[in-house]
Amino acid sequence: MVKNTGRPGYLQIADDLRTQIRGGSLAPGTPLPSTAQLAEQYDASLSVVKMAVGILRNEGLVIGQQGKGVFVADAGEAPAGDELADLRATVQDLSVRLAKVEEQLATSTTPRSGRSNQ
Repeated sequence: MVKNTGRPGYLQIADDLRTQIRGGSLAPGTPLPSTAQLAEQYDASLSVVKMAVGILRNEGLVIGQQGKGVFVADAGEAPAGDELADLRATVQDLSVRLAKVEEQLATSTTPRSGRSNQ
């Protein structure tokens, strides 16, 4: 079930499914429940569930097969989860550092006087 934690529901669902995949309770080749079933299980809308599954697709943890469903990817098909987590942490760190630099630039810039250099 999606909780009111301030974290978007689709991320909570993706986290839970990712944990199940990595923990082995959803083994490679296992089909995910349908979007409707997941929406009912997590008490979420279909669009929220689709976004969560989309994240897992982008991470290579699940594979969609047209007309058949979405399946847990084989370990050889999925990227290393640790590498992806490291990349996300690096991007987050760079975002924080960039925000600090931008803030410093904004506060250190003083408005010029009305004089012209003529």
